[in-house]
Amino acid sequence: MNTLPTNNLARLAEIAFERRGDYPALLFEGRWYTSTELSERASRLAGGLADLGVGPGDRVVVCMGNCPEVGIVYEAVWRAGAVVTPVMFLLSTSELRHVISDSEACVVITTTDVVEKVSEAATGVDTVRAVICHGEAENTMALDSLEQSDRLRIVDRAQDDLAALLYTGGTTGRAKGVMLSHGNLLFSGQAGHRNTYFEGLTNTLLTLPLSHNYGIAVTIGAMFSPERVANVLLRWFDSKIFLEQIQQQRVQLSGVVPSMIQRILAEPLESYDLSSLRYVTCGSAPLPRARAIEFERRIPSVRIREGYGLTETSALVAVTPLENGKPGSVGLPIPGTEVAIFDDTDKQLATGEPGEICCRSPAVTSGYWRSPELTADALRDGWLHTGDVGYLDEDGYLFIVDRKKDLIIRGGFNVYPRDVEDALLEHPAITTAGVVGRPDELHGEEVVAFVSLAQADAATEAELVAWARAQIGGYKYPREVRIVDSLPLTAVGKLDRKVLRNLVNETV
Repeated sequence: MNTLPTNNLARLAEIAFERRGDYPALLFEGRWYTSTELSERASRLAGGLADLGVGPGDRVVVCMGNCPEVGIVYEAVWRAGAVVTPVMFLLSTSELRHVISDSEACVVITTTDVVEKVSEAATGVDTVRAVICHGEAENTMALDSLEQSDRLRIVDRAQDDLAALLYTGGTTGRAKGVMLSHGNLLFSGQAGHRNTYFEGLTNTLLTLPLSHNYGIAVTIGAMFSPERVANVLLRWFDSKIFLEQIQQQRVQLSGVVPSMIQRILAEPLESYDLSSLRYVTCGSAPLPRARAIEFERRIPSVRIREGYGLTETSALVAVTPLENGKPGSVGLPIPGTEVAIFDDTDKQLATGEPGEICCRSPAVTSGYWRSPELTADALRDGWLHTGDVGYLDEDGYLFIVDRKKDLIIRGGFNVYPRDVEDALLEHPAITTAGVVGRPDELHGEEVVAFVSLAQADAATEAELVAWARAQIGGYKYPREVRIVDSLPLTAVGKLDRKVLRNLVNETV
């Protein structure tokens, strides 16, 4: 492992503050936050959490939209020795309840825009001592009241101690918690910094959800910077605001997902001064080569650097080097990470042969939360089996071919078909359901559901889309529902997704 400055993510933030001193560190919706303010608020909030009994190993669910308080909360939780359990605010109430219950969270922290849903999800979960809200809301504790506590000294943690529990959907229908240690995230953050930092970098633009694995990795990576790098944070991605901020703040670096690239390309780029922008990192889903070429042509100062990773690897496996990238490749494995390609018998394949992408590094998870069988299946003989299909070329560059799993990636977010199918089957008119993805220029993939009904006229396709939207997380629900007489099955009676994909592709 590369030499790390500390074993503790909270201590890393403190080291970064001591090294860089007081400066305007974060711009959010017109207001600058200094590094001193952010550091002091985190240490006082940590004291407030400790007063509530939050201590080493306790899980704290964080369901917040992007705002400066997200980073303050993360640092405070780590300072108290507890475990950050970030949750996308787009999850449905039942999905959120599962995370809160399964993680046995002691505290849930949220914002006013989603507090009603969060409070409902937390109601009745015995382990939850308090729902804390940034902003005023009934039956919650105010976040700023906890910040009035005395500053808390950092609770010592070892590299192997749990730092984050990130829930990712599963084909079994229930999200599973990926356990990431301080060492996992420190290694990934340091590697991310070394592969994105360049001399003269002074400001970046954060557009990704901070509750997403990618956003967390970018945040931690920034702590390794030796310079006073200022971050411009967006509450959510908006292509116009994105371009305006680059022009106004002379942004040099930003991270995006492919669907954001598509939205940016729809804007009149030539009307903005984007000459300060040097690099855009792109991950979470494959970026069509034509889109990358068009983006770099229309913003000549920019190079797109693609990467590959997953929650189980603390977001990073490979990244395009600053120089000598290869078209269609997601780059080289980061230093300290080994990548190999295996067949279905776990035999390593030769250069150029496609198979399952497997990796091992200090960033790889120790397993799934209280799921020894899932852990044993994913971690075999020291290798993480990703479920993705790819190959390595003669120079060690990694190319992604397909997904072995049935994962759909919509706008950079994972959508597991079984999760959507289980939700659809709760509709009284639906008897069977099958979900697949179809190519989509804007989002990369779109969710399509095939359903059969108990009675032919029991519901219309439009009504089912509307129902699903109300029941399923905002990025998961199918934008298209097709009613069919029956769903195709394999010889052993399993849903034949290949046939469904063929049906979708025939009409694309």
